[in-house]
Amino acid sequence: MVSYYTVLMILCWMALIVLCVLVHESSWISHEDKRLFYLTYGIIILSSFAEWLGVQFSGNEAIPVWALEAVKCLDYILTPMAGGAIVAQMKLRNRWYKVLIGVLIGNTVWQIATCFNGLMIQIDDHHRYVHGPLYGVYVAIYLAVIVLTAAEFLIFGLAYRKRNRFSTISVFVLLLVGIGMQEVLGGEFRTAYVAMTIGVALMFIHYAEFYKMTADEQLMKDAMCDVYSRYAYMKDIEWYSKMPSLPRAFTVFVFDINGLKTVNDTYGHDAGDELIIGAARCIQKAVGNDGKCYRVGGDEFVVVTHMEEEKTQEVFALLEEETKKWSEEKKKFSLSISPGCAHAKDYQGLTAEELVKKADRSMYAAKAAYYLSRS
Repeated sequence: MVSYYTVLMILCWMALIVLCVLVHESSWISHEDKRLFYLTYGIIILSSFAEWLGVQFSGNEAIPVWALEAVKCLDYILTPMAGGAIVAQMKLRNRWYKVLIGVLIGNTVWQIATCFNGLMIQIDDHHRYVHGPLYGVYVAIYLAVIVLTAAEFLIFGLAYRKRNRFSTISVFVLLLVGIGMQEVLGGEFRTAYVAMTIGVALMFIHYAEFYKMTADEQLMKDAMCDVYSRYAYMKDIEWYSKMPSLPRAFTVFVFDINGLKTVNDTYGHDAGDELIIGAARCIQKAVGNDGKCYRVGGDEFVVVTHMEEEKTQEVFALLEEETKKWSEEKKKFSLSISPGCAHAKDYQGLTAEELVKKADRSMYAAKAAYYLSRS
């Protein structure tokens, strides 16, 4: 009759195979990371299978003694490796990871050296395995792996936001409880690999969330100018547009570079990019920490802020001062920016998106005045 333990192991193996399929079908996972996932799941399957074989062989007199000893040796080698494989998923190549690898290699050598001499395991008259006199060495190695794994989980958790960090540590607690229940209760209470299977499934979910969080952060920033991107602008404007009414101090600036095409045609597009980067820096210095700056087009920037009207003129004056400084430093070509602005208090009832359009018109009026003065 199939035991409850065997049924659990079959379900765990099937779950790990499903995880392999999920990894294979995930286009957003790199080939290197896929290999790490396959390695982790493969080691857990092999180590749990070795443990399962040890349980099946123990007490079965039809199985040669050397086969039972070999299976238990493999079990003692692979079980700590399963913890190391979970750590490998985190891609932390720090000193603790190196120590962990050293411990796992040392354990492998130790297990092979003591496999058939009765120091680690012994077979009694009923063909059951019992712990040998030096089994405490394996216990010490096992505890060292747990401690090092805990350290890596804590370090890995720091990469997450606070709420994600708590759930990351919770995964380790789950692993620890599953392993601890098996070691303390023993017998048929073999919960370690059930906990490991659930743990790596949760780690996969964490990996997906971390990938999404990182991808969103990359999308939120403009790679060239180090300001917020159009993607971030669209998300924020959508959020503001859902407000019943905008705060009276809500202010929108729109900035556009004058003469960018001339610089591109005369000095090349690298010079044009330099002009755009310079404009972003000047705008940020002028606005300071009072506003959030977005690059919404090639040479167009929007700043959303909460600012009283009198402060607006200070921003314009400071922007003109910063552009002059930048132009004097470059000497080859000058930077000129046309500003536009709109205050929510002057346009009550408008959404944030509609207020941006008002600021945009103000900017185009400034731009027309600039070109008129140069004609």
